[in-house]
Amino acid sequence: MDRPPVVAGQFYTADPRALGLEVASYLALAEEPESAPTLLAMVPHAGYVFSGPVAGRTLGEARLAPLVVLLGPNHTGLGQPLAVWPSGRWAVPGGGLEVDAELASALLRAEPRLAADTSAHQREHSLEVLVPFLERKDPRTTIVPVAVAEHRYAELEAVAASLAGVLGALGRPASLVVSSDMSHFLPDSQARRVDARALEPVLALDPRGLYDTVRSQGISMCGVLPMTLGLLAARALGATSARLAAYATSAAASGDASRVVGYAGVLVR
Repeated sequence: MDRPPVVAGQFYTADPRALGLEVASYLALAEEPESAPTLLAMVPHAGYVFSGPVAGRTLGEARLAPLVVLLGPNHTGLGQPLAVWPSGRWAVPGGGLEVDAELASALLRAEPRLAADTSAHQREHSLEVLVPFLERKDPRTTIVPVAVAEHRYAELEAVAASLAGVLGALGRPASLVVSSDMSHFLPDSQARRVDARALEPVLALDPRGLYDTVRSQGISMCGVLPMTLGLLAARALGATSARLAAYATSAAASGDASRVVGYAGVLVR
């Protein structure tokens, strides 16, 4: 089943040429690319005018495999808690990316907690907005989109073990890309302090620390569940280090520092 774009013209332009130029300009913000393959990248998913520079710099510096497992939050509440889009193509204006049906099928066979479910993705923006970046980097990229709403740590831990096991036995390289914004609707100075607390365990490759910090302190990081899952899987795949590639708040675009959203880009190898 193919997925048409649902937030083109809202989160990003629906004009194919303008979209390509805008995404290229954000990717061009990257400095020195990673010297080692990227196991996991975390990037934001707001409207491009706000989060595009952080997403572009981060993904521009990443050395992603041609196969990407996309892990994102479920803002709509629709569908299953661990929903895999199993086949077809994710379209965006002027292009799109193919779903890697082989890997999706292998994941669904290996992990009963994962469900083949398109309803969780139908109105969700968090993964769609990353597709133009991935396509611009390498149009041959194939993806497996997963919407993550499972809130129990033990369940995320078990799914991460299965995910890592399937990827480790796949016989071809794969990367994880997690979609997450950071804190929401705080004054800029407070958002930066709160986000630093959430990012500290991320950069320490501590998924339990991230999960506990965000939940216990009420941090409004919308992708904490997919990032916890991603960090668990990356550690099982041998991750050794993480770095903050970019950080900004929406004040950089809006000029309003009284009520911002935070955006962070992280690279794990």
